[in-house]
Amino acid sequence: MYINTLFWKQNPKGAKTRRRIRKMQRIKTSLSCLCLITTLLLLTAADSTEDTAVRLKLAHRDTLWPNPLSRIEDIIGADQKRHSLISRKRKFKGGVKMDLGSGIDYGTAQYFTEVRVGTPAKKFRVVVDTGSELTWVNCRYRGRGKGKVKNRRVFRAEESKSFKTVGCFTQTCKVDLMNLFSLSTCPTPSTPCSYDYRYADGSAAQGVFAKETITVGLTNGRKARLRGLLVGCSSSFSGQSFQGADGVLGLAFSDFSFTSTATSLFGAKLSYCLVDHLSNKNISNYLIFGYSSSSTSTKTAPGRTTPLDLTLIPPFYAINIIGISIGDDMLDIPTQVWDATTGGGTILDSGTSLTLLAEAAYKPVVTGLARYLVELKRVKPEGIPIEYCFSSTSGFNESKLPQLTFHLKGGARFEPHRKSYLVDAAPGVKCLGFMSAGTPATNVVGNIMQQNYLWEFDLMASTLSFAPSTCT
Repeated sequence: MYINTLFWKQNPKGAKTRRRIRKMQRIKTSLSCLCLITTLLLLTAADSTEDTAVRLKLAHRDTLWPNPLSRIEDIIGADQKRHSLISRKRKFKGGVKMDLGSGIDYGTAQYFTEVRVGTPAKKFRVVVDTGSELTWVNCRYRGRGKGKVKNRRVFRAEESKSFKTVGCFTQTCKVDLMNLFSLSTCPTPSTPCSYDYRYADGSAAQGVFAKETITVGLTNGRKARLRGLLVGCSSSFSGQSFQGADGVLGLAFSDFSFTSTATSLFGAKLSYCLVDHLSNKNISNYLIFGYSSSSTSTKTAPGRTTPLDLTLIPPFYAINIIGISIGDDMLDIPTQVWDATTGGGTILDSGTSLTLLAEAAYKPVVTGLARYLVELKRVKPEGIPIEYCFSSTSGFNESKLPQLTFHLKGGARFEPHRKSYLVDAAPGVKCLGFMSAGTPATNVVGNIMQQNYLWEFDLMASTLSFAPSTCT
């Protein structure tokens, strides 16, 4: 009434408008009466006919089992997990914030962060890998496992109060963890569930699965304990990927990855900014989980958001490339190269260093870029498995190299820095940072190509946003 009076005072000549308002009020009153009459009729009908009542039988879940007492352990376990999740959702404020730096000082082209594992918590340096599901550390359990070696630490599982192995006889081991290379060996029900985890580059890790606590720092400066995470206690491992590392932080889109737990508690976002891969260990940025105002990824440049497909090439983060250009020239690359349904497609992977392209994309890219490097002498340095390398002892102005652009679905364009595709491979040697993946093949945008960019994976909206950044 106050609003109508005020309106009339401000519009003394609005007779037509006043008539409309009165008409709307009469319609509203009529509808209210109609709703009341309808409600009374329904109530009368319900009172007069028993068959119109809706009845649902409510039974406790225990009655569904022949012997409810045999289910008490499962009931208690399920209730404790539920209460724990409720408590953690109330307790945790802010997102997870972890230092993220280059592994060049340890002789590897990987990116590292540190995690605190166990109770009491022990610190371990791990590879940040968006292409891996399993989080594991160099571990000693029941006399098995490597002791401390150069640049590596060892987790002594039996000294941790929160370490609990996954039994080999459980459904978790026999069914759920099959895709994580769980082994079928099970001499007794109490034997731990073991694994032989294989990576695409030929690296491997062997050990037993366990539930453990990982302590993380939050964006608000506090710390939080993430309990009951699936981890691997690796008694042995091999491969260049783990040089200088104590293990791996598995960040793939999987029910068993660290990402799954962190985003379920703090919000469905994962973001990171990779510093220059030649930066020393004192230079770092952050790996962040959750919706936090402190996140370095709250803003990205306009037009740099593209769909993120989480189901196309599981458990990887798939993006939709529709073409690659060098300067103003779009390269002639068959569309099948980008089609995941025919064996192609593209993923973003922090655990791969170089960028791998299917042969039909690789050839146009490297030959197209090589045309601008004719003034440099072609070389074949020992121990570097890259086809196009050049001597740069005489110096080379990178600005002469045209801009390489990945064109993405939705109109976004990823324009990596020139140093990301003409990389310093050795003193006086520059190489085009690509390798052929064969045919057909999954294309992989590696971490060097991603450097000095801010990346934000929104797992709820299924989008990837990005923007150039110094990451310092």
